[in-house]
Amino acid sequence: MRALSVVLVSALALGACSSGGSSETAADSPSCAPSEGNVTLTYTTWIPGIENVVKVWNDKNPNIQVKVQTGPNGNGGTYANFFNQLKAGNAPDLGHIEYDALPSFRVQDGLTNLADCTEVTAAKDQFVDWTWGQVTFGEENSVYGIPQDAGPMALFYRKDLFEKNNIPVPTTWDEYAAAAEKVKAAGGYITNFSQSDINQFAGFAWQAGGRWFANDGSKWTVNLQDEATTKVANYWQGLIDKKLVSSVPPWTTEWDNAYNTGQAWTWTSAVWGANSIMSGAPDTKGKWAVAPMPQWTSGATVAGNWGGSSTAVFKGSKHPYEAAKFALWLNTSEEALTLLNKEAQLYPATKAGASLPALSQGVEFYGGQKIYDVFATASGQVAPDFVWGPTMTSTYATASDGFKAAVSGKGTLLDALKTTQAKTVENLKSQAIPVAE
Repeated sequence: MRALSVVLVSALALGACSSGGSSETAADSPSCAPSEGNVTLTYTTWIPGIENVVKVWNDKNPNIQVKVQTGPNGNGGTYANFFNQLKAGNAPDLGHIEYDALPSFRVQDGLTNLADCTEVTAAKDQFVDWTWGQVTFGEENSVYGIPQDAGPMALFYRKDLFEKNNIPVPTTWDEYAAAAEKVKAAGGYITNFSQSDINQFAGFAWQAGGRWFANDGSKWTVNLQDEATTKVANYWQGLIDKKLVSSVPPWTTEWDNAYNTGQAWTWTSAVWGANSIMSGAPDTKGKWAVAPMPQWTSGATVAGNWGGSSTAVFKGSKHPYEAAKFALWLNTSEEALTLLNKEAQLYPATKAGASLPALSQGVEFYGGQKIYDVFATASGQVAPDFVWGPTMTSTYATASDGFKAAVSGKGTLLDALKTTQAKTVENLKSQAIPVAE
């Protein structure tokens, strides 16, 4: 199918901390020079326990103090507040923004480009490649945030049930479909297909090679029906049609019960899913294990990603140098990463973060397996060139409506994607972003 190109609005102008194509360094870039005197930064986030992490910074940096403001998660109201604050000129210095929301803020010219801050660009190699791509949009001289956490995907499965029924743990998606038939014969479902949280499907498409959006600095390309995504949609549609998967709404009591009672046997999810299962299915302690995500080609080693966030510096901050310095400490120092994992179970975006002591131990709930070793490997297998579009909230909402219809037999997943693409382009036009068809 022919892709649609969307010309970026002129608001993709250069951030306050960079001249875009400039080769200046922080030493000769006034916008990224240290401020004079003491500095107080404001930082808005919804990370649990963040006050305890920031206190460590404040105790060690009396000249750069950080005041934390907490609120609901991004789509729960914080993003709307950010946009209102940017419009009013009173946004915080730093904000918690998920990777899939960053393009929305960039299109609105709400982010400071930190590319001329040498401490930031020098930190590139500390991060897993694909996470750095999420904050640079794959462009030269662009850094619109510091990667914070990641959501590499793997297969959570009921080891006891697979062993009891002599079903091999699937390593390919073909084997997964075959296992689904056997699980159904044993009275269960191999998994629950998410009818409303489209991020999981995005992770499937990401792994398969789907690329929904792209931009070259002057235009967007939108294609939610590329070959890889179509393959993924047809695959899951087949499992839905054969009633080999359940389709209860995710993040509900019904969803938890399906896993807690052994009705659902697997979940292809992100690293944070380990805690979701532990809290939602407590009666299954010791019965789960984690394996690599099934592959489309036997012997391949490709993973998808579901989730992840950045720490961004908003346009208008009077202290971009100090804000960038704090954001780097928060997301690269061992003390901060250890606390973030302890307080909020965040999985670091840095390469060294995978070796934190807390992530190197066996997990009792998973039979003592060192499950984070699986995710550390997966994180290095995520393609770095997946780009989110600038209107993901509405894109997700449209896709969710279509997916809900598909699981109830009213249309297909491909129908949902076709409608989502059309409405995404329509939404871009409504925001005065020209679309070249």
